[in-house]
Formats: sequence, structure tokens, C-alpha cells
Amino acid sequence: MVAESSGKAELRRGWTTGACATAAAKAAYSALISGAFPNPVSIDLPRGGTADFDLSSEKLADGYALAAVEKDAGDDPDVTHGVIIQARITQRADDGCGVQFFAGKGVGMVTKPGLPIPVGEAAINPVPRSMMIAELTSLAEAAGRRSDLDVEISVVGGEKIAERTMNARLGILGGISILGTTGVVIPYSCAAWIASIHQGVDVARAEGLRHIGAATGRTSEAALKQHYGFEDSALIDMGDFAGGLLKHLRKHPVEKLSLAGGFAKISKLAVGHMDLHSKRSRVDFQWLGKLSADVPDIAKLTETANTAVEVLEAAQKQSFPLADMVAKIARDKVMETCNGAVDINILIFNRAGELVGRSDG
Repeated sequence: MVAESSGKAELRRGWTTGACATAAAKAAYSALISGAFPNPVSIDLPRGGTADFDLSSEKLADGYALAAVEKDAGDDPDVTHGVIIQARITQRADDGCGVQFFAGKGVGMVTKPGLPIPVGEAAINPVPRSMMIAELTSLAEAAGRRSDLDVEISVVGGEKIAERTMNARLGILGGISILGTTGVVIPYSCAAWIASIHQGVDVARAEGLRHIGAATGRTSEAALKQHYGFEDSALIDMGDFAGGLLKHLRKHPVEKLSLAGGFAKISKLAVGHMDLHSKRSRVDFQWLGKLSADVPDIAKLTETANTAVEVLEAAQKQSFPLADMVAKIARDKVMETCNGAVDINILIFNRAGELVGRSDG
């Protein structure tokens, strides 16, 4: 689809794993009731509207029905794009317990507290559960049945896909999570990443961890882990979303946060950028020049430097503590962002994982 006002191609939205699981579950239960699978199957979305899904496979057997939907994430680079999500529905005797959820192959189990689903339950989040319960209950009532159902959700290849997510760190083992609060995937919205950051903090708090670490990338995370001997559960995969982490900590604090990154990204943080991605914030070389005013050679270099690392290396050659200065200013800025709710220290690592600057307040 083309947006006529701009002349640019409009990014195509997709569907969450929760929406796909709901469609598969509705199709399977419809077949269990009527003997026929609706294809496509239509579901209601949490914030209004409907969506239609084609079935990729179906099976009706004695006592249960199974339907599958292939997830389409639209133009979002989602690791679950193209996966097959299956729902197996079994009608129980009318025991009054309602819809019960189970993790099939490729769907994780919750093993740590702090997540919105209790320990020991299938990693199917509250909104997808509500979506499925609403659709299945409606079908049951229309057929004069009670919605005492076993719903098993599975994801083909989910165990492998989970290795590319933060699930293990969050205590979700054996597969991916079934997620989504709106049913819709908005391309490049980064909402899923920020939600994972929040969950990481919540799990750490539930485990009673007083000191956690967050890093802008893999190199700084590995260096931070080695520096403090952190367990994985104490590490938050912050990436570029410093604001997402700090705002959550403002309301849900821990005692101490060690925040690590490279010189360029920490310098962005120091001038107040809370989204550190190169497309949304840039290194302020003029600011670095003012900070280096006492050393004219370095200050002049900032006028022509291509990278922040170039400036840092020049400062190191003259034993000018530029990285420490940037770390201190960054610490003041992030302490302000989280309203002082957390004691924060900043560590700057170079590309070799060596500590080149820090501020402990």
C-alpha cells in the first residue's frame, strides 16, 4: 500500500503470536463443535476491529481438533515471522474450571517469579489468554456448551527461536512466549524490546536482586558481566533503550544499577538522549569540544573527527580523563531521569572490552 501524501511505501503491519494463537484456537474449537473448520477464521482484536487468518493446517480427531496459522509479522523484523502456531483443543467434562492453557512443543514454561504469568504455567501472556477465552466462550455459549476446554498451544521450531530471545534470562524455558497486547505488530515500534526490558527488571526484583547491570551492546555486556561477576538474571538487555529502562526503574526501583556502554553511546546519554540508536540520536562533537576546552588539540580535533572513538583515543594519548568526565555527566543525567530512585554508576568500555571511563558518583 502506498501513502499518497508522502509518496513513500507504508510499512505493512502484522499479527502477534497471541492473535495467531487465538485464530488457531477458535478454528479448532469451531471444528470440534460443528465438524468443519472456518477458513479464513475471524477474531476480535483487543482494541476494536477484527482480523482474518488463513489456516495452514487442520486436523479433526476423536475428542480433539487441531488448527494452525502461519504468523505474518508484516514488515517488522520479528524473529517469529513465518512460524507455525498450532492450537489443540480438547473438550473436558463439564467440571466448571473453564479454559485451561498448556504449553505444547516450542512454547516456554515460566520458571521464575516476576512475570505476569505464575511460575509453572505456560508462557502465554494475559492478553492472549483473554482473547482466546473470549472467542472460545462465545462459541461454547452459542452451541449450548460449557467452555471447559484444554487449550494446548505449540510453535514449530519454537525452541530454536527462543535461543534468539531473552526468554532464558527471564526464566522462560523450552520455547517462545505467546505475546501481544493489541494483536497487531507495528513495524519497528520497539514495543516488544521495551516490554522485555521491563520484564527483566521485574524478574530481577522478584528474585531479590539488589544490584543489576544494563548495557548498550554485547561487548559492554560481556565486560560488565566479567567486571562484577553478574549472573545472567542480573543483566538487562537494554540495547539503545536507556529511557525505557530508567523510566521503569523510577517506578520499580532496585538498590543499584551499573549501566555500561561504549564511549559514543554514553556521550549521547550524557547530553540527554534516552534513545541511543544511530537513527534517532547523534554524537554531539561540539559538546565534546567544549568538554575538552582545556586541551586545545583535542578540542580542535572534535571539529573534524569522524567518530567519537577518534576523540577518545586522542584524549587517552594526552592522559586527559575525557571518558571519566563523560561518565560523570551521564550519571548525573540518568540519576535525574529516574528521580534518584536508584543508585547508578556508569562504566565505559572500549571495543576490546577494556574499562576506559567510569563514574560512581
